[in-house]
Amino acid sequence: MAKKRDYYEVLGVERTAGEEELKKAYRRLAMKHHPDRNAGNREAEEKFKEAKEAYDTLSDSRKRAAYDQFGHAGVEGAAAGGPGGFGGGPGFGGLGDIFEGVFGDIFGGARGGERIFRGADLRYDLELDLEQAVAGTTIKIRVPKLVRCENCGGSGAKQGTSPVSCPSCGGMGQVRMQQGFFTVQQTCPQCRGAGRVVTDPCTTCRGAGRLRDTRTISVKVPSGVDSGDRIRLTGEGEAGESGGPPGDMYVHVIVKDHPIFVRDGTHLHCEVPISFVTAAIGGELEIPTLDGRVKLKIPPETQSGRQFRLRGRGVRSVRTSSKGDLICRVMVETPVNLSRQQKDTLREFEKSLSTGSQGQSPRSASFFEGVRKFFDHLTGSA
Repeated sequence: MAKKRDYYEVLGVERTAGEEELKKAYRRLAMKHHPDRNAGNREAEEKFKEAKEAYDTLSDSRKRAAYDQFGHAGVEGAAAGGPGGFGGGPGFGGLGDIFEGVFGDIFGGARGGERIFRGADLRYDLELDLEQAVAGTTIKIRVPKLVRCENCGGSGAKQGTSPVSCPSCGGMGQVRMQQGFFTVQQTCPQCRGAGRVVTDPCTTCRGAGRLRDTRTISVKVPSGVDSGDRIRLTGEGEAGESGGPPGDMYVHVIVKDHPIFVRDGTHLHCEVPISFVTAAIGGELEIPTLDGRVKLKIPPETQSGRQFRLRGRGVRSVRTSSKGDLICRVMVETPVNLSRQQKDTLREFEKSLSTGSQGQSPRSASFFEGVRKFFDHLTGSA
């Protein structure tokens, strides 16, 4: 098990640091390493928990005194070492609880002695056609979520009344419990940390301050988005508790498969079938692009699998002004359902090739020459 680092070293402060200096140091580290900013980064998550544990200990005068005298042994089990509730599924719920008292106006903080909780963030998976993703569009979506009760303004109290200070915690939202040498601070079970209780609840929301409703939201999709891109809609998440600010909504883009094109970043790929005759003697084809139809010139003696690049016919990047290319891969199509006359004609054609120049089928000649040498080698080695 790794040895714990000194809490002062973790926060990067001197042992004489005051409350404000501790708070600034923790704020800087928490903003840098918070899991919501470092998705999937295990190292950042551990540093975030380490900083939170250090701050929770040193910001409490009793814990700090015990730590200064006995080190980690003096606060074993008392420091907060958990993740702080940043998981919360798609909504990332819990940000307000983590930073309460540290970030204040960012997540609601305290107002008149009461705690205010920021609403949960929401996730919405938005499926788009390739054409919509490339050109950009505006789409209206319907989202079920918790919204502020208009009747009570989110307070939960009946019109004409207001919530009162919690009698259990005196409006602090926390209660202290003595456990031997230490005093443990816990969330007040009566007000659940809000610091207020509703004695005369709103008849519409029954004191919750929020209602479940379905809202229509307009999402502006910028041109060039791709699967995995995320659009943030500030304030479109769930309403906060106790009249707290709403969370945000994160719209995750999913681009559906296209019947013709395959997207690769800003480039588009497509397969174009051509006839044997066109491949042999050349020709001109009309092919589709996202901007309309264009002519593609096929040179004589084109082999199946050859690629042609049409510059600037791809997708414009959502982050830059650069535009990708359309890459067409031609595939020589073998004719089917041939008549007897057509088959006879092909046999005559094949016969003419076998009696003609050896250079008319260079790949076949090379292949069979390689086969002959291979078997000669086997026979010789035997």
